[in-house]
Order: sequence, then structure tokens, then C-alpha cells
Amino acid sequence: MEKFTFVEGGVAAAEGFTASGVLNKIKESRTTYDTALIYSDCVCAAAGVFTQNRVKAECVKFTKGQIADGKAQAVIMNSGNANACTGTQGFENARKEACAVAEKLNISEGNVLVCSTGVIGQQLPVEKILDGLDRSVALLSKKGNIEARQAIMTTDTKYKETALKVQIGGKTVTMGTMAKGSGMIHINMGTMLSLVTTDCAISPKMLEKALKLSVAGSYNCVSIDGDTSTNDTLLILANAKAGNPEITGEGEDFDLFVEALNVLNVQMAKKIAADGEGATRLVTCNVTGADTVENARGLAKAVICSNLVKAAFFGADANWGRILDAMGYSGFEFTPEKTSVSFMSRKNSKRYFEDGTVNGGEQKTVKVFDHGVPLDFDEGLAKEILTEEAVEILVELEDGKACGTAWGCDLTYDYVKINGDYRT
Repeated sequence: MEKFTFVEGGVAAAEGFTASGVLNKIKESRTTYDTALIYSDCVCAAAGVFTQNRVKAECVKFTKGQIADGKAQAVIMNSGNANACTGTQGFENARKEACAVAEKLNISEGNVLVCSTGVIGQQLPVEKILDGLDRSVALLSKKGNIEARQAIMTTDTKYKETALKVQIGGKTVTMGTMAKGSGMIHINMGTMLSLVTTDCAISPKMLEKALKLSVAGSYNCVSIDGDTSTNDTLLILANAKAGNPEITGEGEDFDLFVEALNVLNVQMAKKIAADGEGATRLVTCNVTGADTVENARGLAKAVICSNLVKAAFFGADANWGRILDAMGYSGFEFTPEKTSVSFMSRKNSKRYFEDGTVNGGEQKTVKVFDHGVPLDFDEGLAKEILTEEAVEILVELEDGKACGTAWGCDLTYDYVKINGDYRT
């Protein structure tokens, strides 16, 4: 029997959660939903991690304060306007949203979290959101995840969502998530927004610990363009409806919860990388044999962050020297003379994958660098491998036993086109 079972429903999959999405025309040119509301029918344990950019959106500042007590019951999220660099008026607009949502749902104002994504430096037309709240509340349902997952998208070309079930403490626990992110992504907890909901019983302290453990090897290992957003936010709400014994400390149940959370977050991290602005390829870098996990992840992320590496993948060029170069200036420890590099892909792979499925067919690998020495490799085979939509860089070190993975995409002409006129 599989440990995890993927299910439908996203953020509304867990017991007690509903969601909705409406169009409020926050950005006049918008034609699809732009405001999502997610609600639990009881107060949840809550935790969050936020952007480390020194410039933080007003909604981020507000929500950090709201979640400080480890409790939440509703989240309102909008696209089209980031409510960033908007000063006291922007902060007040976030507070107005929380107050209005609390009044409509008859819950505590302190238990409403607020997220925004979109254009920086323009005041949020908050009245549009407030005017649409009656519709947002009326449309809350178990199937409202379909509209909610679309409402948070900006330059995303695909929605990002998944959910699973797992047995914890003898009970079936459901966890669901949705995320958005396509550009301005260089997560270090872009614009990246993500919400996880679960009916697991877990204390706020352990929920926060689980989230921080998970984010280090998932969201923080993604980069699209090297820009850390002002709005990066990852929230998790747990309402205890599954009825499992509450997780209040470390142990088997906590470890299983973290493992399930990792499955969700890695899925979202890969989907964000796959849907990078203008991307034609998902690029994964796997580093093995490092002396520490920190060095393994740091080296992997340095590789997928390199614009020269990203450009080479756009051209399906096996220019492995750029990989060694990126590792060399990364600041993370490794021994170049004991380093080997290979490229791998599966035939007919897709950069944007379905949950729980094998991505592609027959696996092909070509080693291009072995223990500090270049190899006379088959350029035709390398070109064939790098032309697939999902490509992996395999970096083998001999400095220890630690591993790390990072996800990114290629750098294309379309990335410049998208970001050349983003405000319009």
C-alpha cells in the first residue's frame, strides 16, 4: 500500500476547509478570477515563512503580525497588485481586508491572513475587494479550489495545486496546497505565494518547526531569475479535524507529517520552476557526495541560478564548463578534482508534470566530466538529452555523503518580453 495517496481538492481537500475565487477587476485588464478566499470552519494552528527581502510588502508585514500567535481561520489572497512599497496606506488596506473578512465570516479579525501578488508600487484598490466579499463568502465550497487556484495566478501559465492523504496516529490525514509563481522567483524564506491546509492535529510550535524543516529542501531550492520577491509567503493552517492524537513533539507522527509536507512542497517547487516565465525546460540539479547538506543544496542552487547555464539549456548546448564555473564562485565547499558531471533525461518528458506519474520514458545519460577531467562524449547524444523538456544535471562529489537538489528553468527570449512590459 502506498504511503501517500494523491487526491483532488487542493486547499479545500482537507476536512473543514472551503474556498472560492471571484473576479474583482483589481487590474482592469484581468478577465479571470483575481481574489481567493480560503476558510476553515474552526480556528486552526497556523505558521508561515516570509520573504527575506529587506523590502517587504505591506500585506507581508501585516500577516506576520497576525500569525504571531500561531492561530488563523481564513486567508484572503489577491493577484494584480502586490500592495508593496505602499506605506501606511497599504498596511491599512491589508487591515481593512482582514476586518471585512472577519465581519462577513463572523470570526476574529486576528485570525484573518492577507496575501497579495502583482505590480509593486501601486496602491491596492481595496474597495474592489471589499465590494466583492459577499460573492467570495457566498461561493465558498469544497470545489472552490478550482477558482481559488486560478485567482492567485499572475504570469503563471498553469495553476499549481496538489493534495494527498496519509495515515498519522491511526487516522486519515488530508493535506492540500496551492501555489503561484512564475517570475521574480529566487525564494529564500517570486512573486511566490503558497498555502497549505490540513486537518491534522498538530500544535502551532510543531507546525512551525515542520514548515521550516520542509521549506529548506523545497521552496528555498527554487530559482527562476535570481530576484527574491517582496511578497514571498508560505502559510500553513491545521484545524485538527482528522482526529489524530495531537502532535506536540518529535517522534514518528511528526516525522511522517514532515515527510508528507515535503512531498507537497517539492511538487509545488518543481511546478513553479517548470512554469518559469518563458521557460521551455525544467532543469533539475542533483548534487551527491557533498560534505554537508548545506553545501550540496548551495552548489545545486548556484548551478540552476547561473544565467549562462540557463542560456545553455535553452540552446540544448552541453556546455558543462559553465556548471563548474558556477559551483566555483558559489562560495560552497567542494573538491573540483574529485567532481564528475553528467546530463540525464527521459524520452518524451514533460517539464510540467502530473502528480504521482513517471515523467517520460526511457532514461538516457551522458557523462561529460569525470574526476576533474573532461571526457570525449557523444555530442549527438548530449543534444538529444538536452532537447527534452525535463533535464537533470548530475553532479557527483567525493567529499562526503550529503545530497541536495535545486530546480530552475532555461532562460529564453520570452522571459525578456514578459518582463519588458509587465506593468501593462
